[in-house]
This record gives sequence, C-alpha cells and structure tokens, in this order.
Amino acid sequence: MENLEEKLRKTAELIKNSSRIVAFTGAGVSVESGIPPFRGENGLWSKYDPGFLDIHYFLQHPKESWQLIKEIFYDFFGKAVPNEAHFALAALEQSGYLQSIITQNIDNLHQEAGSKKVYEFHGNSRNLICQQCSRYYPIKKIDLNTLPPRCPNCNAVLKPDFVFFGEAIPEPANTNSHDEALKADVFILIGTTGEIMPASLIPYEAKRNNKKIVEINVTPSRYTHTITDIFLDGKATVVMQALVDAVIGKKQ
Repeated sequence: MENLEEKLRKTAELIKNSSRIVAFTGAGVSVESGIPPFRGENGLWSKYDPGFLDIHYFLQHPKESWQLIKEIFYDFFGKAVPNEAHFALAALEQSGYLQSIITQNIDNLHQEAGSKKVYEFHGNSRNLICQQCSRYYPIKKIDLNTLPPRCPNCNAVLKPDFVFFGEAIPEPANTNSHDEALKADVFILIGTTGEIMPASLIPYEAKRNNKKIVEINVTPSRYTHTITDIFLDGKATVVMQALVDAVIGKKQ
C-alpha cells in the first residue's frame, strides 16, 4: 500500500501533466477555519432543526428563521477566516495549474483567500437578496439588530443569497459546475462526503467522462471506494500545502 508521500508525488505529477484541473470542495475544507459541517456527529444539524432553512418556513416565519440565521451564519460563521487549504488552492490558480473551484460552501472563504474563478453551487452568505424587488445588498451594509432585515428600497424581507431547502440550484453556477466536470482532466475533491444532493452527482459525472479523481479527506467518503483514483488521507490544510509544495515548490 502506498504511503501519503508517494501518493502526493503521483498527484503532483498528474497535476503538472494535465491541461485542466478543477477542485470540488465541501464543508471539510472550512472545518479548520472554525466552521463545522452540517451533518455528522458534531454537525450543525445535531444541534439545530434544519427546518428553519426551509424556504416555505422562512416565507411564513421570517423573524423566527432569521434569529437562527443570524446566530449561526453571521454571529458565529462571520468570524471565520481562510485557512491554508484555501490559500493553497488560490496559489494553484495563480500559478496556472487550477482552472476553477466548484464549492458547496457558502462562506466566501475561497474568494477571501484570493481565488478568482469560484462557482458557488449553493450561493453565498455574504449577500442578501430582496424577496420582492430582487435587489442585492452586501451583508456588511445591512443592520441585523432588527429582524427580519428589510430592503432599503421596498421594505420587503431580505433573504441570504444561499440555497434554502426547497429552492433550486442557482444559475449560472449550476450549468457552469456541470460544464467544468466535463472539461477537466483532473477533478480534486476536498472535504466532501458525497451526501448532499444534487451537488454529490457532479464528481460522478466527471468520472463517467474518464476524468482522474483525486480525493483529500480525513475519512473515506462515498466517493473513496467507487470513483476515487488517488485518496490522500489527512487534513485539508496539511495535504493541500504539501501538494502545493510538490507542484510549485516551497516558499523561500
């Protein structure tokens, strides 16, 4: 059985010899930034009923929904900063190796780390959208001390610009993500369990089109024994930094 060092060497060579590389990230890439996953033993849904993020509940009970949204996504998650895995992905993009990131995360940390081409499959928590006039507002410009927050233009309730249960995946992120799965030579999965539909289907789509699948995870996922070609077991920060060192070289 190959050790991690040998698998990292093989992955680095694969990256260097590929023409188009795409990363597909899940909650695991942000765990080391202090953002817990939604599912699992210590996930958010073990502490909160996810019903407050159902779009129908939100429309009928915006104040109650917003009380938990503010507590979780803005008071708590809002303090998170990018970690070494986010910076490593940005470095691969800046060096010309990584063409894009498809992320299931809504935390904006890839962009804060410097990544430019990010397809947000589930939207982004850093913006709010008006339910009536469809205007967008950066969260920093909206006062959350009075809930629910209302549109400065028409006074309708504002909603975070990420996907609630019962909502469709936004365009063009949906189409672009599937297109990237078809165009990539190498598909790098980072910190995703493969349990969230329909996002979980994208890596399978890549594999059906003969793409090489590299997976970085602390534990095996639904992909590991089905479509993964190289499994790099470890924390995203450690493995991604080692991979960048192998591909680009260590910082002086």
